[in-house]
Order: sequence, then structure tokens, then C-alpha cells
Amino acid sequence: MRSEPRHGELGEEGQSGAAGRTGCPPEQGAAPPSSVLPGHRRCLWYPQLSADKLEDAFIPLLCSGKICSATEDYHHEAQTANNGQAITASCKNKDTDLQFKIQAYIDKNTVMIFSNTACSLSAKVKELFKSMSVPYCSLELDQTEDGQKLQDVLYELTMETSVPIVFVQQKQIGDYDKTLKAHKEGKIQKLLETKGHDHVQDSYDYDLIVIGGGSGGLAASKEAAKYGKKVLVLDYVTPTPQGTRWGLGGTCVNVGCIPKKLMHQAALLGQALQDSRKFGWQFEEKAVKHSWETMTEAVQNYIGSLNWGYRVSLREKKVTYENAFGEFVGPHTIKATNNKGKEKFYTAEKFLIATGERPRYLGVPGDKEYCISSDDLFSLPYCPGKTLVVGASYVALECAGFLAGLGLDVTVMVRSILLRGFDQEMANKIGEHMEEHGVKFIKEFVPTKVERIEEGTPGKLKVIAQSTDGREIIEGAYNTVLLAVGRDACTRTIGLDKVGVKINERSGKIPVSDEEQTNVPYIYAIGDVLEGKLELTPVAIQAGRLLARRLYAGATLKCDYVNVPTTVFTPLEYGACGFSEETALEKFGEENIEVYHSYFWPLEWTVPSRDNNKCYAKIICNIQDNERVIGFHVLGPNAGEVTQGFSAAIKCGLTKAQLDNTIGIHPVCAEIFTTLSVTKRSGGNILQSGC
Repeated sequence: MRSEPRHGELGEEGQSGAAGRTGCPPEQGAAPPSSVLPGHRRCLWYPQLSADKLEDAFIPLLCSGKICSATEDYHHEAQTANNGQAITASCKNKDTDLQFKIQAYIDKNTVMIFSNTACSLSAKVKELFKSMSVPYCSLELDQTEDGQKLQDVLYELTMETSVPIVFVQQKQIGDYDKTLKAHKEGKIQKLLETKGHDHVQDSYDYDLIVIGGGSGGLAASKEAAKYGKKVLVLDYVTPTPQGTRWGLGGTCVNVGCIPKKLMHQAALLGQALQDSRKFGWQFEEKAVKHSWETMTEAVQNYIGSLNWGYRVSLREKKVTYENAFGEFVGPHTIKATNNKGKEKFYTAEKFLIATGERPRYLGVPGDKEYCISSDDLFSLPYCPGKTLVVGASYVALECAGFLAGLGLDVTVMVRSILLRGFDQEMANKIGEHMEEHGVKFIKEFVPTKVERIEEGTPGKLKVIAQSTDGREIIEGAYNTVLLAVGRDACTRTIGLDKVGVKINERSGKIPVSDEEQTNVPYIYAIGDVLEGKLELTPVAIQAGRLLARRLYAGATLKCDYVNVPTTVFTPLEYGACGFSEETALEKFGEENIEVYHSYFWPLEWTVPSRDNNKCYAKIICNIQDNERVIGFHVLGPNAGEVTQGFSAAIKCGLTKAQLDNTIGIHPVCAEIFTTLSVTKRSGGNILQSGC
């Protein structure tokens, strides 16, 4: 296992040897141990550095991402230690002016710390600068050739009798106590702000590094580049247990919104074919069949064009893109590992975490070996056949819906409720509609084991499941088992612990301020990794763009996470904006809430005589606020298109009276919202007949 460097240092922990002064006294007269090469230097910026990057340098010390040169009478050599690399040097000219050498270190670094590895006060002063998110460079005198002589010269120059000795912007601060006092009085920050801001910024490789090439990360990177910032995007897809991987663009483009809606459309076309008979279209039933392979090929070709388009767009915006896994290794420093295992190290003034989420597995025998997730479904090279969908999330119901619409035998296994977090009346109506259209539901059961009983594409799997009360065991055979039991934030393997970013230990989500800033000031986060925020692509895009404008264009507008519209693309589409009925009642009280509702029948469905009074409209109003609409819900065709328009009005404070004064477009589904008159409180009839 690779030895991790301490903050501000490089390589393994050295042993104390050279003499120190008061405060941190070592063994007097002790020489550096033979295991530590002369001139061993530690630096904040590059935990790993190869010899080829050192051969043209002058001084063997990396400071704020740059090599400090003081004289040409030095040469370098690199040594691997504990699976890492230690930067080492030896001095050819023993008569080198040590005072000049010390001054070179001070001049070349924003923060220079002359330190000792065995000194607890040296460690504390480094922690102080770490807590301030300020890069520093430290010279460990007990690990350095001529360390004792250097310390003697330092005493003559500074009159400081002990390490650490700190310089900020070439100004002597002094020992630990003086540094702590200067920090408390704001003197260090003032030095950094008034003189050192540009100096610090110039020392980074990039202004902004974005970890994650999804919709939010790409939007933020391009927006930042628009303001002249140097930006790097790192994106890497860890293959699924089944080996599926994809290109640039994140979940939405590759394995989410885009392929999902295209396959939903394929299912709607199948229903339209059936409806078309009533409109006069004639065709032989046997002549109509669906080709899974043709559909997936067309969908994947379109996604491929989007992947390429994103890469071109980044290039045009002068954003650097690397297909590499990003992992923090120290403050302002990240390691990028490509699919061949090659590592590179980069520094940046600011970082943006936009890594998103990946599907969760059950943790039962056979789940990763034999089951697939939504990450696999949309590029599956064969028709999945008889399918068990495990879960009741929107992903589960959307996938079950279009698979059934394509003519497959589909069963959904549900542990508790449908669409947790959504309005439950709407969720139950969706479930009822799916059941009426052939989807089977096994409720209050969870799989405990999945076994392969037959090879093939698809093969055959046996699923053993147990009731949630533990009283019943059932078995079933399916060609494919699709897991959709939730998603986990991709935050646990990117080195957040190394830079001190706090996460929710249970969920992996990152708490942020209202400006998407983590507890580490130079690190921000957007998208699905945020704690307590909506997991929607447009939200991440909006948050990313606004963040970049605040950071680099002097803007102040923050992302508004309230009244965000969304749509679930089940066979009967569900659009929503604002509060669910349950949440509204809990927040405002039943006496302060009025719910207006009605069924409706789309004109297009009347001729084929299907799904009469299955579509449903509901608005939730706050009586105490002039009946302002605080919840909008619709079940019906094109629900997303309907909801998008009304969400803008809701943002503007739409009231029931304003809806009533709006003249509807006839005959369209959205028209129903201009004529709602029956309240739930009244118990009146909401069935619709005629147009």
C-alpha cells in the first residue's frame, strides 16, 4: 500500500537526527541517519515526482508548485520509498553560501517554514496553514545536509532560537507563538491578500479543476473558461460489475435521462400503433414486431454523437479534458489516474466536485454476478426477456414501464412504497395504471439470493425473496434481474478525507453552504452528491453555471432549489412542482391548505376508448397566502411539457385566482388547470365526461 504524505510534505515520515534549538530539542550532535538521503525535501504540492522532472531544476525543493532556483551547483536524484517517490539531492559545492540558499527559499515561496520533523510545534504551524487553505513549503532541517549549519545561519539572520521559523511574503513572522499571534490578529491573512494573492494564484497549474464530466461539471467548466480561467475536467467511468462503461457526459446523457426517454418513446410508439387502428390505419398484427437490437444501436449511436460533441465543445472553450480518475492527495493537489494506471499530479486554486452517483447493489449472493442496473440496461446487446425489476424508485418504474410497453413480461418487486419522496396519491395512481397495463407487482418482498440456472443471452436466473416481515419465502425464474434500489454518491474514493472535506458518513453526501461551498473553502460541490438537494440534471447545470459566475464574474445570484419541476416518465407520465400533498399538510396544517383536483381524458385517447378518467390534475394552495399555488401535480401525456410551463408561473407566485382568470387552449390536457373547481374538502365528483 502506498504511503500517504503528510500535509505540506512529500514521501514517508523522516527520522529526527540533526540538532535543533529550544522548543524542539533533538539528540545533540546526532547526524542524519543513513536511511535518509542528504537534502531530503518535503513539499505541499507534489506527493510524487519523477526524476525526469527534476533533472533541469536547480534547487531540490518544490515550493508552491514551482522549483526554486538559487544556484546551479546542485544536482538531483530520485529514490522510491514505500512505493512512493522521495525527492533527494546532494550538494557538490560544500562552500555554497548558506545565507544565499536560505534567502532563495524565502524569496521563492509565499509561505516558507523552516522546520524539524520531530518538532510538535512545527507540525502545529503546518496544521495552521492547512486550516487556512494556504499553500506552504517546508524545509526539514533534520533531514537536510548541512541542516545544523543552516539553523545556525537562520539564528544569525532571525535571532529565533527554535524552529519552526515562518516567513510570509518574504516577511519574517517568527516561531510558533509569534505565528499564532499574527494569525489571530489577521496579519498573515492581510499579507496574503494585499500582496500575495496573484503570487499564490500563479503557482497553481489550474484556476479550477472539475472532478466529474457530467452535465453539471461540464456546464461549470465551460462557464469558468468563458471568463478566461484555466480549467481542467477529469472524468472517468468505473466499469459496472458487468463491464459496462461509457463516454463523456455523465449519467444523464449516457445511462439516464436521454436513453430512458428514447426507450420510453419507443414504448409510446407501440401504444400509438394500437391506437392507430381506430384512426383507420390497417396492418397485419404479425407484421409488427420490435427489435431490441435496432433500438439500442440507434440510441447508442445518438449518445455517441453527444459524447463527441461534448469533447469538441470543451476544446472550443479551451477547457482541458482528461479521461482519468481524480483523487485528492493533499491540499490543492489532485492525482489523475488513467485507465492504464498512469498517474499525473495537478494543482489548482479551486476544485469542484461533480462526481454524481452510481446504482446501489443489494449486498446479497449473486447480485453483482448476475443482476444488471440502469447503467447496463440501455446498451444491453440482447433483449432482456422476462424481467424482474427490484425497487420502486422512479428509475425502477420508468424502466419497468417501457420494458412492458415493448411487449416484455415485467414484474416489479417492491419493499415498501412507490416513489418515496413524491406525492403518494400520484404514485399509487401510477402503480394502478401500470398494473392495468400488464405490469405485475410483488409487494413487501426483498430478494435474498440470485442464482444462475441457465446460461445464455439472456440466460435464466432464479430469484429467492423473503417477505419484509420474514414470514414467507418465494422463488421465481426470470431472464433478467434489473436492480433499481437507489443510488450512492461517488465521494468515498476520491480522497476527500485527505483534504478534510466532511461528508455524511451514512449516505456519502456532501453538506454545502447556500453557495455550494464545502467546509474546505477552496472546494465546492454540485449535483447529486449534495446533501438535501434535488438529484436532477438541470439543477446541477444551473448550480454549476451560477457558481462559476460567482467565482469569476462577480455575480451574486445563487441556485434556487425551491419549486424545481420534474417529471417521471412512466407509461402515464407524472409531472410535479412544489410540495407534495403530504408535505404541504404537515408544513402548513390541513386547515390552511386547499386542494383542487380533477380527472381528465385526453382527446387523443377518446377515439381508441382507452384510459378514461385515468389522467389526473391537482393543485395545492396555501389559503393563508391568497391561495398561492404551492404544489402542482399532473398525470397524463406530455406531463413534462405541461409542468415546465406552469413551473415558471409558480416561481412568480401563481395564485388560484390567476389560474381561474387564464383562458385555456382547447382542446389540450393543460387546459384542465384553468377550470379546476372541485376541492378535496368538498368531496365533489371529479370524473370528466365529454370535452
